[in-house]
Amino acid sequence: MKATKQTFLVILILLSAIVNAQENEKRPKVDEMHARKWQFIVEQAQLTPKEVESAQPIFMEYEKMIWNEHEKNRDFFKSAMKKKGNEKPDYSALNDHYAEIDLIQGQLFKAYHLKLRKVLQPESLFKYYHAEREFKRKLLKDIQDHHPREDRPQ
Repeated sequence: MKATKQTFLVILILLSAIVNAQENEKRPKVDEMHARKWQFIVEQAQLTPKEVESAQPIFMEYEKMIWNEHEKNRDFFKSAMKKKGNEKPDYSALNDHYAEIDLIQGQLFKAYHLKLRKVLQPESLFKYYHAEREFKRKLLKDIQDHHPREDRPQ
């Protein structure tokens, strides 16, 4: 009987690991997402090979900084919302943190913009920014299409 319980436990752990691995495969890795976004921008903005070569390092640096900020903030909000018992989170601190996030992201974008301005012509930069926004819209639409909510009209 003991061997049966152990076998069952091992099978359950293996199934759990397989399901977890499959879920991780469904979610694109961060580097893959950056690569997809970059490819989309290059195609949509019709960047020249020279523009691609000069703008890609700037793009990757910015994307990594933004992602690091996102990770840091996600951890902050997770821990801030986990309170023991009926204790409420410190909403004042959370609100201040939201404002600080926007300021930091604005500063990062400003530095990003100034670097891109040095390597792209104004028209190319305009198309570049438009492609970035379009990628975000497309990504959100894809997410909504794959995860429909019950409270949203179809």
